[in-house]
Amino acid sequence: MPTNQQSLLRQWHMLRMVPRAPAKVSAKDLCERLCAADFNVTKRTVERDLKELSNVFPIAVDNRDKPYGWSWLRDASSFDLPGLTLPEALTLTLVEQHLRHHLPPSAVDALRPHFQSAARTLSTVADSTPSRAWLDKVRSVPPQQPLLPPRLDDDCQRGIYLALMQDRQLKLHYRKRDAEAATVYPSVHPLAVVQRGGLVYLVCMFAGYDDVRTLALHRVQQAEVLYEPARRNAGFDIDAYIASGQFGVIAGAPVRLRAVFTRAAGEHLFETPLSADQVLTGDGDGRLQLTATVPNTRELVWWLLGFGDGVVIQEPAGLREELAGIAQRMAAAYA
Repeated sequence: MPTNQQSLLRQWHMLRMVPRAPAKVSAKDLCERLCAADFNVTKRTVERDLKELSNVFPIAVDNRDKPYGWSWLRDASSFDLPGLTLPEALTLTLVEQHLRHHLPPSAVDALRPHFQSAARTLSTVADSTPSRAWLDKVRSVPPQQPLLPPRLDDDCQRGIYLALMQDRQLKLHYRKRDAEAATVYPSVHPLAVVQRGGLVYLVCMFAGYDDVRTLALHRVQQAEVLYEPARRNAGFDIDAYIASGQFGVIAGAPVRLRAVFTRAAGEHLFETPLSADQVLTGDGDGRLQLTATVPNTRELVWWLLGFGDGVVIQEPAGLREELAGIAQRMAAAYA
């Protein structure tokens, strides 16, 4: 049995679906559109609602031809309903959950009433409603061990995003990981923001230097937006910067990786290759031979260590020696 809230929400959406004359819509079409929007109604219910609503709102039926069509009167005053459809509410809820750190402050401020409206809309329908139930059916799972994200200072984040959007300089108080006091950077030129897992980074340049740096936003203690325009780096490309391995902690130039995987450990690389030039072939012993050019990062080392004895590095020699040393120290620690 629908609640009063559910009935009211359905009628809101129905009014939004009725066009202004001379266009018109039949009760059958309205019924199909409402069902598509997760309102389980019959054509008879729609007809009853339309008759009741016509006593309050300037909508009328054209019964000269069948099927009868409903419209807002041509000279009716402009009327807008703030309600959201269930698909719209679902979309906005997912945007709020997954894209908060990708939006500039002005966009977040503008969307906040819509986020609140989306939450109210979803709260008025049963948990079993397809659009509402969808939120319990989808998840984004990180490929590594999930960690709780650090707390971001809202004012600092807002200032940094504002400076990035308006191409203005920043003055930052930044506390490095092991430092007792913050370092003051009086002239920071923002280039981009990158989210990696639960961490958000500012990609920037300092003062008159052209080398590109990264700062973790959760370590920013104060952020002041300056009036001076930020310098641009003509050759900077955010996608190329990420692809170079900067967020995996660069340890040197790209390397040509040669490794032997057990089939269980390396089979996924057929579907998700390490690089565009990857070559992965099986041998007669049920192992997989891998060759690929990859960024030389600490993340590469951590990734390879995660396979344990499921992978043996052949080249480069330095990487092989590093992992062998780690394995020996681990064996000694567990002995």
